[in-house]
Amino acid sequence: MIKTIIVDDEPLATGLVSEFLRSYPQFEVVAICHDGFEALKAIQLFQPELIFLDIQMPKITGFELLELLDSPPAVLFTTAFDQYAVQAFDAKGLDYLVKPFSEARFAQAIARFLSQHQAKELHEAVDYPVSEERSKRIVVRVKNEIKIIQTQEVAFFEAEDDYISIHTQEGKFLKKMTMKQLEESLDPDKFARVHRSFLVNLQQVSGLEPYEKESYLLRLRSGQKIPVSKSGYTRLRQVLGL
Repeated sequence: MIKTIIVDDEPLATGLVSEFLRSYPQFEVVAICHDGFEALKAIQLFQPELIFLDIQMPKITGFELLELLDSPPAVLFTTAFDQYAVQAFDAKGLDYLVKPFSEARFAQAIARFLSQHQAKELHEAVDYPVSEERSKRIVVRVKNEIKIIQTQEVAFFEAEDDYISIHTQEGKFLKKMTMKQLEESLDPDKFARVHRSFLVNLQQVSGLEPYEKESYLLRLRSGQKIPVSKSGYTRLRQVLGL
């Protein structure tokens, strides 16, 4: 049985999720909570594998609840507001259900969870070595739409005041975060900070050329050139074997 907790301050919402879950006998609802603090206690007690989580609730929000958990379970967000979608995916939510949602849309979210759950069980059964989780996607808002960018598709990142500029073949996208946060979230074997304002995808590097006295430019496959600082040059020599 997959232990599940429903967290929502609206009884109609918790009732709807409970009703839809009756079609999936592998799920066991071990608790229904109506605020974040109640949910925190229930999660610590039952150690669920999945939570349906509202965002706007009394006392603390769904996002604040997740920040209090050392190892959050899988999360399917359920909310009446669509403006939190980017933040929800950044918080590693598997899906984002905007109320009122249909049973068909609910089924899509369940399918997404089950796919990940089965893959995780297989991973644990094979006993792969444990490695630190790194971001493989970045979620940005483009006008009124949500866009998911795979990190492997990014050529380089550039700091622009309080934002990060994400450069891909499709174009440039902006995301509000710091370069330090971004660097910590990426695989250091695939991305390198070559300058205070630039972080590059090592698979996109085609060469390194001298530029002025004791400085270099990194040449990308696209033909673009990125400035390299002294510390960035040392890092490149390590990862590229120069």
